[in-house]
Amino acid sequence: MEASPPVGTSTAHTGHGSSPLIFIVSGPGGVGKGTIVEVLVERDPVLWLSRSWTTRDQRPGEADDAYVFTTRDAFEHRIETGGFLEWTDFLGNYYGTPMPEPRPGRDTVLEIEVDGARQVKALHPDAILIFVLPPSREEQARRLRGRGDPDHKVDQRVRKAEEEEPIGMALADHVVVNDDLGRTVEEMLGIIDRHRARHRGATA
Repeated sequence: MEASPPVGTSTAHTGHGSSPLIFIVSGPGGVGKGTIVEVLVERDPVLWLSRSWTTRDQRPGEADDAYVFTTRDAFEHRIETGGFLEWTDFLGNYYGTPMPEPRPGRDTVLEIEVDGARQVKALHPDAILIFVLPPSREEQARRLRGRGDPDHKVDQRVRKAEEEEPIGMALADHVVVNDDLGRTVEEMLGIIDRHRARHRGATA
């Protein structure tokens, strides 16, 4: 007898003969995108994370593989050679997603800024954008300080969030408020499973 998967683990699969899906997780700084995506990939073995590049400094305690940390020269060279699916200059630093190369049968998940999400949706209208919001502006600022951002960076990111949120919500297929990590992950796994089921039905 085949063992049942752990409760809350995604059981859907891409399926033979159906094209892979692209899931975009976006939102302002401090909403917990990185943590959410890390848990999603752990829980759902079909998801493949396309690791973004950035020219910003690595934060104290930040994992070495959180991004591909690189120089402006290297980033700009990759732009010139067409090596990014999307890229943006965000608060003085470059962020970009390399052209995805997922393994067969895997769906791609992108953790990207709002401008990058807009670019990907323009290129791939069928990509599913899940836009994540903080429960409050105060909580967003608290999380930013908790991860080591200095006060002037916190102020910049909070102001930027006020500009980005209306754009992201207009683009989004789903909007999720990250007030509790476990609940947010469960909600997003459900969204992913529903889109896979719909996709399998459309390609059957």
